[in-house]
This record gives sequence, C-alpha cells and structure tokens, in this order.
Amino acid sequence: MSKFKQLYKPLLARAKWQAPEETAIEGTEFGHWLLEPDSLSRRFQRYCEHFSVSLIEQFRVEPSQLTDDERSLIGDGDCLVRKVVLKGDGEPWVFARTLIPLSTLTGPERDLEQLGEMPLGFRVFTDRSARRDALMVANVGTKDEPMWARRSRLWINDKPLLVAELFLEAAPVYAKETQSWK
Repeated sequence: MSKFKQLYKPLLARAKWQAPEETAIEGTEFGHWLLEPDSLSRRFQRYCEHFSVSLIEQFRVEPSQLTDDERSLIGDGDCLVRKVVLKGDGEPWVFARTLIPLSTLTGPERDLEQLGEMPLGFRVFTDRSARRDALMVANVGTKDEPMWARRSRLWINDKPLLVAELFLEAAPVYAKETQSWK
C-alpha cells in the first residue's frame, strides 16, 4: 500500500482547490460525482458487486503539520489522520485522507478512531446531524487526462472532519454514462 502514499499523497498535497462554480464541472459527465452531497461510499456500492476499504495508515499529527487552509476549516488542534483506498470489485477507485480533530473524537464520535476498514461515509451519513460543506475540487492531472479530487468538511453532531478524495483512473467517475450500472 505504500505505492498509494508515494503516488497519490503528493497529488493531493499539491492540489489547487477551487470552488466548483469556478471549474465549470456542473453538468459534465463527472461533475455529479464530485458534487455528491451524501455518502460517496454508498454511491460507489451501487456500481460494483463488492465494495471495500483498505486502511493504509492512521496516526496523530500536531496542528503544525497541517496547512493553514486545513486549520482554518477544522481548527488548530491535534488530529487523527486516516488514509484509505476505496475499491470496487478489488479495483482502487479513490485514495482518501481524512483529518479528524481529536476534539471531534468525543462522546458518540469516539468510535471514528476505530473504523478500521469500515467506510467513513457509512458511519457519518447514518447520523441525522451529518452534513457536508466547504466543498472544493481540483484537477491534479492534465487538461487532456484529468484526475479529479475533491475536499470537503463533514459535520457530525456539529463536530468537523476534513476529507480529501482523489478519484483514481478506474473510478466510475470517469466512465461514460451510457454504461449500464447495477
């Protein structure tokens, strides 16, 4: 799994995040994926026989290891970093990095630290209080061969998390809509 860290972490790190309206993605074949307000994991589950998550690593970081932009979205405290790969039928579809402030890991949300290979979206979006905001997108590929990423802040019981997702080459995001999916 270190391949994912070596190849994809730098792409997310250098993403130039933009508001969706600045990128003209609305109405495109892939735009509805990037703008998905609910659980991406639940949506992916409909596009394959077997949806899974592989946990790459999970560790704690101090605020000094976050960007100014990240701290402005989730606060200036220590965070749990969770890196995973979402897979459809064994094919890697998304590399994701989630920042969970330790202040979020209190009360019922303490279980977020113990998700392991359970999709974050399955846990977060089962809560009525869940919502998404601060959605930004970036093309970390080229104009001819785009590789899209999105970053958004999730809220659960008014506690924030920051999720960055890189849509890999095999993801259904890039498939033509004429394909018949389940």
